[in-house]
Amino acid sequence: MHFARFSPVRFAHLPTPFEPLPGLTEHLKRADGGGPALWIKRDDCTGLAGGGNKTRKLEFLLGDALTHDADTLVTQGAVQSNHVRQTAAAAARFGLKCEIILEARTGSNAVDYNRSGNVLLDELLGARIRTVAGGTDMNAQLALVAAEVTASGGRPYIIPGGGSNAVGALGYAECALELVAQANEAGREIDRIVTATGSAGTHAGLVAGLAVMGADIPVLGIGVRAPKEIQEANVFRLAQETAALLGHPERVSRDMVVADCDYVGAGYGLIDAAVIDALKTIARSDAILLDPVYTGKAMKGLIALAKAGAFDGETVVFLHTGGAQGLFGYQSELEGQL
Repeated sequence: MHFARFSPVRFAHLPTPFEPLPGLTEHLKRADGGGPALWIKRDDCTGLAGGGNKTRKLEFLLGDALTHDADTLVTQGAVQSNHVRQTAAAAARFGLKCEIILEARTGSNAVDYNRSGNVLLDELLGARIRTVAGGTDMNAQLALVAAEVTASGGRPYIIPGGGSNAVGALGYAECALELVAQANEAGREIDRIVTATGSAGTHAGLVAGLAVMGADIPVLGIGVRAPKEIQEANVFRLAQETAALLGHPERVSRDMVVADCDYVGAGYGLIDAAVIDALKTIARSDAILLDPVYTGKAMKGLIALAKAGAFDGETVVFLHTGGAQGLFGYQSELEGQL
């Protein structure tokens, strides 16, 4: 796969670490010796304003934006969006303006949720922020803000929520290549990759990259928002579009896309006792900090599935998509429960 032809700009700290999770592996080992051998791909270490998975996507999206002579990035996300924080950072890094739209998706009125965590960092990075009510048509809002930028003489570049289009997903097709190379170097055969799946770009990019290179490694996405049927359809469509950019859309088949959406809980961005327990468990077993919205729910699912025997005898890689900055937006919910 020849990624240079897409003119990405390089600022991520790559390759990110690929390392074992001995504490969690031991924690999930059953009395009969069953359980998975767990490893982690540390995409919380990509380096851009705290890192996270969106940094890989933004290398390709920024490359495209600069190719189109944009001077303003326009994007959207939930109030505690990790994607928005990284987009604001990328704009600052390249001297661009940044217009962001935050959707009050969870309905929380807590001061820490609305003012701390990623929101504080968005402001520190110099982004212009506007907030809209939950349920707003965010694509229409993006178009509206882009039109305002154009009317004022700017040159906007729209980045969809999560950076999840085919250009952005190239970042995770490339990550798939990186991960397989690391596993080969470490002498480890990967049986399964587990990661959070939300706006679909990370999940779709991994599926596309693995399919195009011919690596027979299944990816399990643990859903954080949409029902299974919708999530899998979104991932499959985007995986095919990404594989098409790489010249091989036919290599992505529907059965390669699997999402387990049984761990969403009450809704996007809403946490429960099992999420908090997952945050505590891996923090105390392996000193890994997850976030409440994505990786916390993905780890909630991984732990539950492992305890049910789903991964017995497998080497499972948890792809950490970052987001620990969002913990500070949930202080009031976490206090007294840790």
